[in-house]
Amino acid sequence: MPADLAVIGLGHLGLPLAQAATAAGVRTVGYDPDSRAADELRAGRLPTGAGDGSLTAAELRRMISGGFRTTTDPADLGRVRTAVICSPTPLGEDRRLDLSAVGEAARTLAGWLRPHTTVLLESTVYPGTTEEFLRPLLEEGSGLRAGRDFHLAYSPGRLDPGNRAYGYANTPKVIGGLTAACTEAAAAFYGRLTEKVVRARGPREAETVKVLETNYRHVNIALVNEMAAFCHDNGVDLWDVVRCAETKPFGFQSFRPGPGVGGHGAPIECDRMTHPQRGLGLPLRMVELAQQVNGRMPGYVTRRCAALLNEHGKSARGAHVLLLGVSYKPDVADEEGSPAREIAARLMELGAQVGYHDPYVPGWRVLGRPVPRADAPYEAAAEADLTVLLQHHRTYDLQGLAAKAQLLLDTRGASPAGTAHRL
Repeated sequence: MPADLAVIGLGHLGLPLAQAATAAGVRTVGYDPDSRAADELRAGRLPTGAGDGSLTAAELRRMISGGFRTTTDPADLGRVRTAVICSPTPLGEDRRLDLSAVGEAARTLAGWLRPHTTVLLESTVYPGTTEEFLRPLLEEGSGLRAGRDFHLAYSPGRLDPGNRAYGYANTPKVIGGLTAACTEAAAAFYGRLTEKVVRARGPREAETVKVLETNYRHVNIALVNEMAAFCHDNGVDLWDVVRCAETKPFGFQSFRPGPGVGGHGAPIECDRMTHPQRGLGLPLRMVELAQQVNGRMPGYVTRRCAALLNEHGKSARGAHVLLLGVSYKPDVADEEGSPAREIAARLMELGAQVGYHDPYVPGWRVLGRPVPRADAPYEAAAEADLTVLLQHHRTYDLQGLAAKAQLLLDTRGASPAGTAHRL
């Protein structure tokens, strides 16, 4: 049976989209040129690094039984009504988004693009990318014209991995089409998957929605991270401050500090916000500063660890340090951007003997070597000189942990008051 939808890129955006589409009765094919990854998915197994950790193997098997299939044959892309590009756009060393995977997906799709197809982009990109980068690749490779022969639109990915309250169906989908007809074609597709579709003025506005939402998160986390250091230096309980402040019914939204900021939504700062082909844009000074503040947090946590050990008559060199929770978000396996790896590396460089536990991460490597995994976290905490809670997974009994640990640093403010040292 031909598919109605092709999802190109089966990662943290593509797999949840394919899951939502299959559940909605949309015949869906997932395209991945990597035959090994496609074979794993076809067999009902999640390849290493696939998805965001919130999709389980059981859910994948339900998708397959519901009609989802994977392919490595680009010809399958020419048999669908809708194609969605969900390719990764990681930050490079220069902190610019790497659009090479989007470009590769566009060139592959262009060779099989048929008239009247709706092409959608969900990857995090610069404002202007849909029109100035994606559109020429599709038009040159297909001989078709966007807005006349096929529909083209952008829709930012908005899923929150591990969030049990909001999923694909009840999270509004923002769309911005090249033309009014493109927007309506995109709305018709996403209307099958979600309860509400929000129409942006165009693709640039929709692309910038993602930039604003991501930067909003980073700027506000940076604010509370700075407040955490300020309150610690002044003997103030930040967590009590936040608890009281969030009772204000207007003008305040609660954020919590942490050991750093992870996830796939990287902040886009300064001139890097503008697509390189169009030169420099106005600097986003607050975003740049937020990135600096958040980037300092792993070092701050390491210094707090060393200070706590010193206060209890121990040196970081030779100390046994147990890290609990190394994923970037509670209750998922995804380690993308997690500060845990940098914290572990810094502790190792100080001479500490580092172990870890995470119910979702069976193996972990830092500085090119495996980190010992504790099978029994509470017993390991009792033996460690210092236990550091980096991620608050639901499976952790924090009261029991506080009772067992010799010394506990809670970077998430999740432990009962008075039972642990807080960030």
